[in-house]
Amino acid sequence: MADSSKLIALDWGTSSLRAYRLGHGGAVLDKRALPWGIMNLPVVEASAAGSQAGFEQAFSEACGDWLRDVPDTPVMAAGMVGSAQGWREAAYLDVPLRVADIGAGLTTVPTRSGAVLHIVPGLIERGALPNVMRGEETQVVGALEDGADDELLIGLPGTHSKWVHIAGERFMHFDTFMTGEAYAALSSHTILGRTMQRGANFNPQAFERGVRVATDSAGINGVLSTIFSTRTLGLTGALDGAAQADYLSGLLIGHEIAALRGSRATARLADDPRIVLIGDGKLCERYHRALAIYGYTNVGVSAQATERGLWKIAVQAGLVRQD
Repeated sequence: MADSSKLIALDWGTSSLRAYRLGHGGAVLDKRALPWGIMNLPVVEASAAGSQAGFEQAFSEACGDWLRDVPDTPVMAAGMVGSAQGWREAAYLDVPLRVADIGAGLTTVPTRSGAVLHIVPGLIERGALPNVMRGEETQVVGALEDGADDELLIGLPGTHSKWVHIAGERFMHFDTFMTGEAYAALSSHTILGRTMQRGANFNPQAFERGVRVATDSAGINGVLSTIFSTRTLGLTGALDGAAQADYLSGLLIGHEIAALRGSRATARLADDPRIVLIGDGKLCERYHRALAIYGYTNVGVSAQATERGLWKIAVQAGLVRQD
């Protein structure tokens, strides 16, 4: 291990902590997942009192043994660990900015083990309705091809979906859609969920039906009106309980893409721009289907974007060498 470990990379979010031991060229040598997100830190005995004790314990469980084996290995983290509720707040960098400038904005945290944790900053786009991201910027860096200078749109489906316009290796603009959180709330805490059957196999016909409602004249009243059709189509027998969840998913994703078409993220792009999706494979497949209905055909998926992004930012910062 001593000859191969080059970087310990942490993806430290709200609900979970993923740790990667990276070797030559950023190759993943080992990885582990823990439930210690910043809102669910381990409980530490009173003798280890202090507001940072939970972070220290989670850090030790994530990579303490790796650091004991190779004490000088640099450590980098991205995500909500750098938020105001995190271990230490990492100031936002303003968009637009060059991708290569992210590595110059790291925030450092000395740990009780003697290692220094380097936290990646989030991004902010200021204005009347400001927008922020933490963690997604690292995934975007990991998805970009070295030396690419064309324009593309990067989508990060999830609880709070992000769409990022990249041009000439610069972050130009991004939008956020609370699609995943809205779906969870609507299906679990409103009348729409009363007739849904959970755990059914994916129903592509119901999903695509929902997407198409958002594309045609029926969707002109907006999402607050069309979501009620999840219930009425069930009441009239057009959708059974097993299909309603996928219909609602398609409806919300369809409205997201409809809104995206008129946003600044796509205003300057070609009619069928290159799109890269980052995230869970099944969720990306849903977005791939929805994008095709809207006429977007040049769509790919980036794997291991977080690990690659942390490695590339570490190279930018001079913590590791790109051999």
